[in-house]
Amino acid sequence: MKDLSVEAKSIVENVEFVKRKKRKKSVIEKKENWVGFLFVSPMFIGVSVLTLLPIIATFFLAFADWNFIMGIQSVKWVGLDNFKALFANEVFIKSVLNNLLFLLTVPICMAISLLISIVIDKHVYMKSYFKVAFFMPYISSIVAIAVVWQVLFNPTEGPINQFLFSLGIENPPKWIADPNFALISLMVIQIWASTGFNMLIYLAGLQSIPKELYEAADMDGATRWDKFKHIMLPALSPTTFFLLITGIISTFKVFDLIAVLTKGGPINSTTMLVWHLYDSAFVNLKIGYASAIAVVLFFFVLFITLVQWSLQKKWVNY
Repeated sequence: MKDLSVEAKSIVENVEFVKRKKRKKSVIEKKENWVGFLFVSPMFIGVSVLTLLPIIATFFLAFADWNFIMGIQSVKWVGLDNFKALFANEVFIKSVLNNLLFLLTVPICMAISLLISIVIDKHVYMKSYFKVAFFMPYISSIVAIAVVWQVLFNPTEGPINQFLFSLGIENPPKWIADPNFALISLMVIQIWASTGFNMLIYLAGLQSIPKELYEAADMDGATRWDKFKHIMLPALSPTTFFLLITGIISTFKVFDLIAVLTKGGPINSTTMLVWHLYDSAFVNLKIGYASAIAVVLFFFVLFITLVQWSLQKKWVNY
């Protein structure tokens, strides 16, 4: 009996020891959790205030009419009226069409970048110099780039038209001052500025392709076109889809070029979704209408993301 009581006492002591250890551990974990929360709280607060709350407010205001100068008390619920006005507005329709046309810059830029990356990777010495040279426009200020191209596109004294005059062309385009060429001019600038980034990404993709594949193709008598078609392009499919998706999303965010060069003109020929949103919200003070544009833009980007997820099954990985 005495042995049993001693054993029972030791079991109770062990249980109490385990409980004390758990309580002590839980206290330490709580302190660590609070410390961790304090470390992430500045970022959490920043994301909440600058990102999450504006997103929620945008979806709410898309169904309301509000002039923010009049204060929060002037918010008026209007339901789907903003979206009805949106799709009945010729300027909005024009901005969507311009954005869709501007999407052509993505495949053109990718094709040029792929060609340059192949040439640099296979046939060029001083590769680092050319990488930096082509990448400089991408890291330069878009405002500075726009000002430089504004000088180049000057209808009378710009170097481009001066060159065309020297070739005997008497009436060259007025470029950003011409409704028929203004959007094309912006597309040229966008392609020029984005080529360097795409080129570097393609170079990284080219250098990750196993050389054994090319060696096996040479043994089978494959031509350069065969190696390009059956080895290089499939192996670059993840890179291509990455650049395609990011390029498409960036075309829906074009603002700086328009703000510096054209202000959406002439005759709304360069008005795109983000500029139309800005003009509606901060010039015409139509916050609800602008929020509806933002919601439409959100679903455009969401659709592109869903397409990306569906196409990633076709990527080739080694």
